[in-house]
Amino acid sequence: MNHTSCNITAYESFPLVQLCVYIPVFLSGSVLNALALWVFCCKLGKWTETRVYMANLALADCLLLFTLPFKILSQFYRLKVDRWCLFLEGAYFINRLMSISIITVVAADRYLTIKYPLKAKMLRSPLKAALASGFLWIVIICMISLIKKFEAREQGELCFEKSSIEPSVITLCAIIGGFFIPLIILSFCSIQVIAELMRKKNENRHKEKLIRKAVYIVSANMAVFILCFLPLYLGHLLRFIMDSISSSCSAIQTVNNFVHLASVLANMNCCLDAICYYFVNKEFKEASPKLAKSRSEASEVAEIQLPCITH
Repeated sequence: MNHTSCNITAYESFPLVQLCVYIPVFLSGSVLNALALWVFCCKLGKWTETRVYMANLALADCLLLFTLPFKILSQFYRLKVDRWCLFLEGAYFINRLMSISIITVVAADRYLTIKYPLKAKMLRSPLKAALASGFLWIVIICMISLIKKFEAREQGELCFEKSSIEPSVITLCAIIGGFFIPLIILSFCSIQVIAELMRKKNENRHKEKLIRKAVYIVSANMAVFILCFLPLYLGHLLRFIMDSISSSCSAIQTVNNFVHLASVLANMNCCLDAICYYFVNKEFKEASPKLAKSRSEASEVAEIQLPCITH
């Protein structure tokens, strides 16, 4: 097959789909995540490990939301690749990977807390959580910067679009390291936590309701993470395979359209994260005067419950 004969771009109505979805996502997500950052940084007292991670997740969501209007404009006006485009693409992928990484670290942190509580007391602290978050920011920024530097982009290629049908090993490594490895870690930790909570439920009948609620939260977090991100990264992986075996242009175009739609679903999680801050996270309950009466119950839940993270 002649590789130069393919013209792979998003389908014509996709910019309108983006506009209809991203405008409410951008407006609601920006307000909710900015409010979350304000509460974490200004309204709460003592920093905890969870609060450090939640603040970093809210920051990553805010920065990703910042790129969405430019993503819409790039599709409507078919903007070409330039330095500004590469910067926006980099910011977009940095903050998505940062969100995935933070969620994975929290899952591992909570698994350690519930499974090995004595070791957790020595290994966990707000300072260590801040250092871990800073390390993740540095590693992900450096990784995406290198990918953008060595990524082969054709002259005249559209922004936020992979027009080339040449397989990219760099992209494959980013897919595996940026999602599938975190998915394995998060799934393992979540399943282990659920199993441990179920064991505790049998031993502590008086806390059965609280433990059941925690199990639902952990299960829902894992399910939403898989539902929202797995289609996107399976699409990226399928696109790499089809590029590698020189599939037909129509088949590659179909997969490309699927990836664009799946990315819309993934980006909607910026709002879902923020909603979870208010309805589940213990620290927000403590900051809300309306929920002050339920502080004693919230402290019991904190002993067994993971924070709600759905990105």
